[in-house]
Formats: sequence, C-alpha cells, structure tokens
Amino acid sequence: MTTSALNLRERWFAQRDRLLTSPRFREAASRFAGTRPIARQRARELFDLVAGFVYSQWLFACVELKLFDRLAEAPMTAEQLASESKLPLLSAERLLEAAASLGLTHARGVDAQQRTRYGLGPLGAAMVGNEAVIAMVEHHRALYADLADPLALLRSGRGTGELAQYWAYAGGHTGDRAPGALPETRTAPYSALMSASQPLVAGQVLDAYPIGRHHKKLLDLGGGEGVFAAAALERSSRLRAMVFDLPAVADAARARFARLGLADRAQAYGGDFHRDALPAGADIVSLVRVIYDHDDEPALAILRAARRALPAGGTLLLAEPMAGAAGAEPMGAAYFGMYLLAMGSGRSRSAADLTALLTQAGFSQVRQRPTALPLQAGLLLARAV
Repeated sequence: MTTSALNLRERWFAQRDRLLTSPRFREAASRFAGTRPIARQRARELFDLVAGFVYSQWLFACVELKLFDRLAEAPMTAEQLASESKLPLLSAERLLEAAASLGLTHARGVDAQQRTRYGLGPLGAAMVGNEAVIAMVEHHRALYADLADPLALLRSGRGTGELAQYWAYAGGHTGDRAPGALPETRTAPYSALMSASQPLVAGQVLDAYPIGRHHKKLLDLGGGEGVFAAAALERSSRLRAMVFDLPAVADAARARFARLGLADRAQAYGGDFHRDALPAGADIVSLVRVIYDHDDEPALAILRAARRALPAGGTLLLAEPMAGAAGAEPMGAAYFGMYLLAMGSGRSRSAADLTALLTQAGFSQVRQRPTALPLQAGLLLARAV
C-alpha cells in the first residue's frame, strides 16, 4: 500500500471513529429509521459482551440441575422444578425465565392451575445428549475461578491457577516429574474431558478426510484414550492404528480398544513425545487438538517428531480450532486466547501460522480441507518431504 493510500485509509478511520464515539451521532442513529436497526444491533452486541459471563452462569446452573434432560422427558413448571431441585420457588422461576430468554427453554402455555409450563428451547434441545458441550460447561468451573482478575492474568503472562493445575502437563506444572512420569490420578481428569469432546471432532475430521481410503496405518500422536483412532478404525476395516500418549493415558486407550473389539487392529504406546522416539510404520500421523495448547518451540518439536515418524511422502493430518475461522472469529482470538493463557501453555493459530510451522518442520504441500463446523475444528493436510 502506498503512503498516500495509507494516509487516506487512516483519515477515513479517524473520521469513522469520531462519528462512532460521538454521543450525538449515536443518539441520532438510534432515532433515524434507516440506521435504527444497526444502532439496536450494536447496542445488543455490546450488552451481550457485558452480560456474557452472567449468561454462562445460567447455562452452568441448567447443566448442573440436568434441566435439559428433564425437559426432554416432559415440560415442567417452576413449582415442579423447585420441588425436585430443592430450590426456592422464586429461584426456579428466575432460572426458567432466564433460560427462556437465552433460547435454552421455551414457555409452552399454562397448566390447569394457570402455571407456566416450560419445555426445551432450540439451544436447550441441542444440549440433550451432547456430552461434549456438557463436559466443557462443567469444566469451565476452573476457568471461571481463574478469570476473577483477567488483568492480573494478562500481566502475569501465564496462568498458575486452577486451569493450569488441571492440565497437568502444560506450562511446567508437573512438579519435579517429567510429563511421561505423571500418574493416572494426574492425567485422568483431562483425558476424560478430551474423550468426551472428541467424538464430535472425530466425525467432522473423518468426514472431511476419510483416512481409511488413502492409508493403511495411522499413528495418532497425543491420541488420548483412543477415541479418534477407534472412530477411524470403525470406518475402515483395512486400516490399522497406533496411539502414542503419556503412559497412564495409553493404558486407558488400550482398555478402550479391548472393549470395542479393536485390540487386534490397534496398539497404544506410552511415552513423552517431547523426549521419546515414536513408533514406526505409519503412513499417516494425526495430531487432533494437540498443537494449539503448546507454545511455538514445543509445537515445532512435536511436528518434527511427527515428520521423523513418517516416510518421505507420508501424510500429516492436523486438526484443531483455528484462529480466524470464517464465522467463528471470536473462538480463536477471544475464547482460546484467554483459555490458553489461563492454562499456561499454547496459543490459537491461524491456518497460515500452522502452515509456517509445518514448513519449518519438514512438510510441504500444506492444504486445508473444509469441515462442517470450523468452530470445533479446522483441518490441514501436509506431505512429509
């Protein structure tokens, strides 16, 4: 961009900012029929930012009370909810009304005693049986505790609170133990959370790139309890799979394969991918929601380890939420920006950022595959040079 064009652009933004920050302009915009809808929308968006934490607490209360499962069985009144949940009647009324305003519940008329009956709203219906989202809502209890003073968190540059302790391997919160030496008691909570949320991501990734059509053996690096590997195996009888994760986590993956009758086609290896050699023989390595919770240096080391585990021409599949995803822009920079800060490790990266890391690690021909819901996961494929 030329200097003159840059100056013109800056003058345009300066004029726009003077208008938008002017109380007289905002008042006029709210009165004029042509701009009133825009003014109202901007006011709503700003208020939603102010009130967003409160909205999340109503959702959390609904999840804790298993309200959506109850309403899936039959609508209920505030009196019924108060009795079953041991809530004061006024609190039950407030909860159902607040949830209705958020699309979680929906007023369904009145009963014979003229009491309002509530059923599922469109967003509440989407929560029924949605173990992935329910697990994240419950997990956010730790995140909420860490956000009591967000400016202090930003100034520290790295979380040291509940979330950092929860992700035991992140940010050096392993005490005097290497991550690979963490016992099952330290790894089980986050492994269970990832396993609960993995099926949604696995389905989208495997729809976008059916691994079994193109490859014979998969190595799922940082594959947790084997949810993604099992999903890939169930889609292709010719595919074989290996999972590599911390020893205690690999034990859980091994048990999953046995339960699903996949033990003859899947193996789980325990180790630390920052230190230990990876199993050989795969023609595709997957990294599903692994890179984004590591800082650049360890992320690059993981990608290089994946490259060493592949033959020339082998494929790397990288799936995770990506910054700048169309239609889900706040997810990367705002949500994961704060979440990973509290966690103490990692950052949200765009497809371009990840492509640069992949290139440094020895991959080429990086290409992006569309997924059904980029909010949950984007997908990159790369070729080992």
